[in-house]
Amino acid sequence: MKIRTRYAPSPTGRMHVGNLRTALYEYLVAKHEGGDFLLRIEDTDQERYVEGAVDLIYESLKDAGLSHDEGPDIGGEVGPYVQSERVKSGIYQKYAEELVAKKEAYYCFCTKERLESLKQNIDGKEVLMYDKHCLSLTEEEVQEKLAAGVPHVIRQNNPREGKTVFHDELYGDIEVDNAELDDMILIKSDGYPTYNFANVVDDHLMGITHVVRGNEYISSTPKYNRLYEAFGWEIPVYIHCPLITDEEHKKLSKRSGHSSFEDLTDLGFLPEVVVNFVALLGWSPEDNREILSLSDLVECFDYHRISKSPAVFDYQKLRWMNGEYIKAMDPQRFYDMAAAEIKKAVPGFEGDEDKLRKIASMVQSRVELVSDIPEMIGFLEELPDYDTALYCHKKMKTDEASSAGVLKEILPFLESLEDYHNDALYAKISEWITEHGYKNGYVLWPLRIALSGQATTPCGATEILELLGKEESLSRIRKGAELLASK
Repeated sequence: MKIRTRYAPSPTGRMHVGNLRTALYEYLVAKHEGGDFLLRIEDTDQERYVEGAVDLIYESLKDAGLSHDEGPDIGGEVGPYVQSERVKSGIYQKYAEELVAKKEAYYCFCTKERLESLKQNIDGKEVLMYDKHCLSLTEEEVQEKLAAGVPHVIRQNNPREGKTVFHDELYGDIEVDNAELDDMILIKSDGYPTYNFANVVDDHLMGITHVVRGNEYISSTPKYNRLYEAFGWEIPVYIHCPLITDEEHKKLSKRSGHSSFEDLTDLGFLPEVVVNFVALLGWSPEDNREILSLSDLVECFDYHRISKSPAVFDYQKLRWMNGEYIKAMDPQRFYDMAAAEIKKAVPGFEGDEDKLRKIASMVQSRVELVSDIPEMIGFLEELPDYDTALYCHKKMKTDEASSAGVLKEILPFLESLEDYHNDALYAKISEWITEHGYKNGYVLWPLRIALSGQATTPCGATEILELLGKEESLSRIRKGAELLASK
């Protein structure tokens, strides 16, 4: 049996991290076994439809590297792949009426007011459990109402007694009391199928063998299975994934600002990093590797290793992972990606390609996001106001007094130098340090503080001297000496 999976999003906005994980796991389940991965657009909920969201789905999947084998944009043998187009062909109405004929479904003509009266408060939530009122209508009464155009829906006819057992690959056999199974609506009053009904019909007609979804759908699975059984169709393999929470163990919210794939790429996370990170939200490979390309994931993905415990979205780990990818990146690709941020931080350097590339090479191994760059290198454009306490460093054995002496002593030497390239500067300054009997840190620490006004910088003192040039460097060192002298 060839494995066939599908990603079936609703076009309601950006791709939530949970949806991305579902799409990724569906893709990996299929591709690990050489199967097919389909894309189906589930747009039956017209009230939630967002203009442009379908294009966003295509873009997100492309950016994530999840190429589908069949779908609305490329076709296939079991299309159409957009549910609203399938509605026009009458597929769902036909199958719903087949269930009515089998007594597995029935027409319901209840008014909104009557349905409201059936709602109960359970654990603080209003829950509607339909009372099968319209199931008692005679065939003649049903036909009269249909002929008169009375608004209606078609409901599934679920048993109220006994139990239903179904199997999940992660959770095993799950038993549900039939008393908990509501007679869910299959066809709405506007003629559109509900998500649940269209999902089952389409999965069968498209030959879907494995269904991956969040474990919030576990409670709906018995109703799905009763539909499969009523039609005499084969039930797919179910894989229900754990909830994704934030660091406070609450459901990941759209208000967090990083709950969607697009949110994260907008923040500067590499698409391949987001995919790698999301793959590990509830799953890990046998060798516990953390840095995995999409091809690595295809090779080693085993859905039996998906955890049942909630997965925590660790934002700091995502930043770390992005930094690891950046470190391993081709320098030209990093420069192309980072150039705009570098130029924004140091507009005075914009025309000097050599210096811009040197800055890029300095920060590449130190940044986790390219948006970190301006804060890291802004001192090159303008020396910030700083506290002279920065000159004090126990390990380097420096304090404000010793630093004042060092800057005053080395200033004439730096004024005498003409070659301000890093290698030449480092060699000359190292000689000066040795001749004066100092340790490197005792001189280079205060020199770097005077040049940058920062405790940490992406490069050392001589590299800063080269980037700033002789005139600006000497001006900053004089200012540092003056600040220390005024203490």
